[in-house]
Amino acid sequence: MLKKNMIALCLLQLLSGGDMYGYEILRRLEDVFTGTKEREIYVLLRDLFHDGYTESYQGDKSDGPARKYYRITDRGRRRQEELRDEWRRLREAMETIGVR
Repeated sequence: MLKKNMIALCLLQLLSGGDMYGYEILRRLEDVFTGTKEREIYVLLRDLFHDGYTESYQGDKSDGPARKYYRITDRGRRRQEELRDEWRRLREAMETIGVR
């Protein structure tokens, strides 16, 4: 599984727990994928949106600009399961050759 698919799986996993705004997602993933550039995560969020795996909407304004929130779609849940299965197969293959 490529890093891009792993991050996409993590994005969909996070969103399966509830709607989140972009910066909130970014902060959660930066701890896990150190060295990943902010731009890469936003590009993946945009791609997930364009592929119909997520929806977005503008939240209420607070002290700053309105936040852009993302939510997972039914199609996104199916994609999440596909990526999860791919991850499991990769993990099993790695364990077969002794990588733990």
